[in-house]
Amino acid sequence: MSTWPDTMKVAPIREWPGELSRNRSRSLFKAGLVDTLDLLDREIWHLCDTRSQRESAELLIAIPAGALWRQDGRPRAHAAAEHPGVIFSLESKHGSLSYPCDTFTTWQDNLRAVALALEALRKVDRYGVTKRGEQYRGFLAIEATAAPSGFSTATEALRYLREVSGIPADLYEPPEAHMPRVIRAAQRRAHPDTGGDSATFQRVSLAEAKLREEGLVR
Repeated sequence: MSTWPDTMKVAPIREWPGELSRNRSRSLFKAGLVDTLDLLDREIWHLCDTRSQRESAELLIAIPAGALWRQDGRPRAHAAAEHPGVIFSLESKHGSLSYPCDTFTTWQDNLRAVALALEALRKVDRYGVTKRGEQYRGFLAIEATAAPSGFSTATEALRYLREVSGIPADLYEPPEAHMPRVIRAAQRRAHPDTGGDSATFQRVSLAEAKLREEGLVR
């Protein structure tokens, strides 16, 4: 049985922010729902300083009330949704955050994309790019819109990061050797505080998450 974060509320989606994606792709995620929920629980703890903040975490899924919900108020792992979009939100130490995602064909994969994006955003700090959680500004709830498209392959993700970073492929160096440098450069150029915009920065974060999912970045 999947273990949902104790403090997170789960409920049917009330209203989708913006338009739903018309062309969704199948993800290549290999991890199951249990791993995704473990990752999400860990990221909630990193984002919150107090229990009240952790208790504000809420996941909305397009599963109608009363349909395939467990007695504890959580959806069953195989529950079918009216559409695969999910919205994760919480009152964090950085403010009210909201993460809608309907990039992929199942709600389970879209939830994993959100969890990986949260992990990638948190790890931005390790590169010294941000000091006060600036990377979360593009996800403030008041500005929340539909999430940008994800990446189907690691090759596609790396190509996007190179384009944003301005660092071309090195014919004499394996891609794994310069991925961290490309990621850091892409984050700097895409960040809203350095002339970028939140949508590009979000896609950079999703690209990094894809490389981590494939085990190409540690």
